Amino acid sequence: MAESAVCPAFQLGRSRYDQGSFLGRLRHFVDIIDPSTLFVSEKQLKDSIKLLDDYRHGTLPSGVSDHQLWEAQKIKQWLNQSHNACVNYANRNATKPTPTSKFLQGYVGAVTSAVSIAVGLNVLIQKANKLSPATRMIIQRLVPFPAVASANICNVGLMRHNELSEGIDVLDNNGNVVGSSKVAARHAIMETAFTRVVLPMPIFVLPPIIMSYLERLRFLQSNRRLLLPIHSIVCLVTFGLSLPVAISLFPQMSQIEVSRLEPEIAMATDCKVVTYNKGL
Repeated sequence: MAESAVCPAFQLGRSRYDQGSFLGRLRHFVDIIDPSTLFVSEKQLKDSIKLLDDYRHGTLPSGVSDHQLWEAQKIKQWLNQSHNACVNYANRNATKPTPTSKFLQGYVGAVTSAVSIAVGLNVLIQKANKLSPATRMIIQRLVPFPAVASANICNVGLMRHNELSEGIDVLDNNGNVVGSSKVAARHAIMETAFTRVVLPMPIFVLPPIIMSYLERLRFLQSNRRLLLPIHSIVCLVTFGLSLPVAISLFPQMSQIEVSRLEPEIAMATDCKVVTYNKGL
């Protein structure tokens, strides 16, 4: 009884949590990257796949709970995500083809902007004679964040620039394509770029601040060999927390009012709101 009150009814291929809210999306992505799935045995994986197949064919054994079905889907979802995470190409809106030249432009733009900003900030810091050595060191440790953030923005903008010129598909309430919207493409890219700025923020900001404090501890000053493993743990924990938070900021299938889109799209549907794939 308690389990059913907490666990929603199972729906194949759907998320256990409400994707219309930030908290629901956060819980969904935390569930996906759960490190415990790394220790799933081959037998557990096969049992999970069989359980889902039984559910699909209506031959589910009696006594199987919704919680067991959600866990089975989580394990099989992890298998798919492990493969998909290696294919960064799939994280864009794929309704329009992207030439290879755009990826090269994205790479060159990202590297150029990152190096330029990093070098420029370091030069400014070195010339700031009024700053104390400790303050200068902390600021130097924070330099990678604006460099990476700007590189990410350039990367997203350049790699998905064709969406701005051609638009992306927008869907009505029934999932039918209403048309291609440049306005929706602009919103999708801005949301994705903002996510890319937020993602490295904790990674580049928190570890330098935490480590600058820890390095002052007498214990670590006398045991310098522990600095590297502790730094690694701090970075790992920070990244583990920042990833689900960043990608949960906006729903992947976002909505926009038709009145804000192109006139031809407004005339092509009676819907007040349409949906578009923002990408990740």
